[in-house]
Amino acid sequence: MRRYPALRPELALAAGVYRFRESLFLLPALIVAGGVGLAEAAAAVDRALDARETVPGAVQMASNAATWLLSTVAGATITTAGVVFSLTVVSLQLASSQFSPRVMRSFVRDRLSQVVIGLLVATFVYSVLTLRHIGADPAAPAPPVTLTVAVALTLVTVVLIVAHLDRLARRLQVGEVVRAIAQEGSEVLAAMLRTGVDERPAAPTREDLEPYVVPAPRAGWVTQAPGQRILQAVPPGTTVRLETRTGAYIHQGEPLVTLWPTPADPRRVVRLLSATVAVADNRTMQEDVDFAIRQLVDIGLRALSSAINDPTTAVEATLRIGGLLREVLVADLPPESVAGPDGRVLLRPWNLRHEEYIEHAFSQLRQAAPAQPLVVATLLRVLRMLVQHVQEAGRDEHVPALRRQIRLLLETVQDQPGLHPEDLARLRAVAEDATDPAEHGDPLPDARRDGRLARATGHGQD
Repeated sequence: MRRYPALRPELALAAGVYRFRESLFLLPALIVAGGVGLAEAAAAVDRALDARETVPGAVQMASNAATWLLSTVAGATITTAGVVFSLTVVSLQLASSQFSPRVMRSFVRDRLSQVVIGLLVATFVYSVLTLRHIGADPAAPAPPVTLTVAVALTLVTVVLIVAHLDRLARRLQVGEVVRAIAQEGSEVLAAMLRTGVDERPAAPTREDLEPYVVPAPRAGWVTQAPGQRILQAVPPGTTVRLETRTGAYIHQGEPLVTLWPTPADPRRVVRLLSATVAVADNRTMQEDVDFAIRQLVDIGLRALSSAINDPTTAVEATLRIGGLLREVLVADLPPESVAGPDGRVLLRPWNLRHEEYIEHAFSQLRQAAPAQPLVVATLLRVLRMLVQHVQEAGRDEHVPALRRQIRLLLETVQDQPGLHPEDLARLRAVAEDATDPAEHGDPLPDARRDGRLARATGHGQD
C-alpha cells in the first residue's frame, strides 16, 4: 500500500472528525463497545449487591423468565437492525437516483440513523452477554440491575426506531434535502470568513526569481489548505503561491505550490508543505462553499432531465441557491495575497471570486431551464432579487455578472421553439418588473396589483 506524507496533527484531526461524521461504522461501533462495557458493569454491580437485597425500581424476575426475555430481545433487535440497514440503503438509493449521488453524504452523516443502528446492535450484544450471567436454577431470581438495564435499552431503542422512521420520511422530502445542503454551505461560509478575519493583504511581490515547484504527493480533491499553516511551513522572506484551491481536483505530480526564492533545504520544505494541504479521495465541504452550490445545481439539473421531469424540485433548488448567494455576494472573501510574519507572502490566485460563484450557480441551470417557463421565471426572480440585494449592500461590482445571466437566459428563452409570445412577454416582465422577488406566480398587471394592494390596506372600499 502506498504511503502518503502525514498531515499536520490539526489537519489530520479535522479530517478524522469529518470522516467520523460521515461514517456508518465508527459511531455505531463505539455504541456497541459501550454496550459491551455496560453489560460487564451491570453484572459487576449485581455481584456486589447482596442477593437478598431488593433494589428499588429494579425489574424482579425469575431466571427462566429472564432468559426468555433476553433471548426475545436479542432476536428482535438483530432482526430490526437488518430492517433499518435495508431502509438506510433504500434511502441512499432513492437520494442518489432522484436527487444526485453527491447528496448521499447528507443521508450517511445523519446522526440519528447512526445512533439507531449502533443502539440496535448494542442492545443485541448486551442481551447476549447478559444471558451468561443468568443462573441455571429456573426459580432463582435474575440479576435485577442487569435485567433493568436490558429493559431500559429495549424501550429506548423502540422509541428511537420510531423517531428514525419519522426523520427518514421527512429527510426524503426535497425541501428538507436542499435546506440541509444550503444550511451546511452557510455554516462553511461563516467558518471560512472567521478564519480570514486575521489575514492581512500583502503588497505586490517579486516573482522573477528562480522558482521552486513542489509537486502534489497524490491525486485527489483538495479539502484543506489553511493559509497560516502554509506560511509557517516556508522560510522567512519566502513568497509561496498555491497552485490549486480548496474544492479542486489535483493530479499526482502536478504543481502544488511554487516558492520564491528556492529554499536552502528543499526536502524539508517539501515535507512541511505537503503536510499543510490535505488531499482526499472524495470532495468534502470542510472549506468548500462551492460544493454546496454544486449539489444544489445537481439537484436542479436532475429534476430538469427528461427522466425525472420535476420542475418544482428545480424551483426549490434554485431558491436555495439564491439564499446561499445572498450571503456569499455580500461577504468579504479571503484575500488572494496574504502577508505573513518575517516577510512571508502567500498567493492564492485560483481562489474563487464572486463572479465565479455566480457562474457556477446559474450557468448550467440557465442552459437546462428554457423549456420550463416556471423554472425560467424563478431563475429570473432570484437573479433580480440578488441584483437588488447587492445594490442595497453597496456591492455594485457584482451587478454586471448577475445581469449577464439574466440577459443570456432571456436570449436563450427567446430562441426556444414553441414558446408562446405571451409567455415570453411575462418572462421579460419578471426580469424587469419590480414585484416582490418572493412571489413565484406570474407578474400581476398594474391594475390587478393595485387592486390587491388596496384590498390588503383597506383602501378603495365603499
